[in-house]
Amino acid sequence: MWGSPLRRCVQAPAVFFVRYNRFMASTSLESTSLLTGLAPVIAPDTRILILGSFPGAQSLAAQQYYAHPRNQFWKLVGALVDEDLYDLPYDERLPRLLAHRFGLWDVLAACEREGSLDSAIRKPAANDFERLRHLCPELQTVGFNGQASGKFAPQFEQAGYRSVVLPSSSPAHMAMSFEQKLAIWRRLVDPALDIGATAQLF
Repeated sequence: MWGSPLRRCVQAPAVFFVRYNRFMASTSLESTSLLTGLAPVIAPDTRILILGSFPGAQSLAAQQYYAHPRNQFWKLVGALVDEDLYDLPYDERLPRLLAHRFGLWDVLAACEREGSLDSAIRKPAANDFERLRHLCPELQTVGFNGQASGKFAPQFEQAGYRSVVLPSSSPAHMAMSFEQKLAIWRRLVDPALDIGATAQLF
């Protein structure tokens, strides 16, 4: 479970962005105990944004989204766009992702955490998503990579975005096969699959 500050933000969408700004204004990001996330990968024509919770230790060290070799993210998105993104160098993946009008970011801008598990996150500070209206005016769908980031889905729905909570691509989540995950991830590109979709435990 995430700490109480984040739970309160989920219950009060109007406070969500304000609390982030106040936190960032009063806290030094140079603190050795505070981890900071990665910059968003977005463009003005981005239509689908995938949000994780916060980069794992390996991703932070490499300064790359989903850098762990067993994370299935790049294979899942590659299957959605019918392009082998996983075998491309990272610097080539991002332009191809944007070309398919996909974007990447995380729900958290900063936190304290030992290791890579979401359950270890402390003092979370959320990203400022108010900017999305201006940065991504064509954004329609927001996907949440795992249940931790999925806690923010109601806020995006209230803001008028279509949201899809996805089974995590993390190597720590192997309860579902790649094919089972992919069947749900396809909802990102095919809204018709929302019809009759039922809540699932990921």
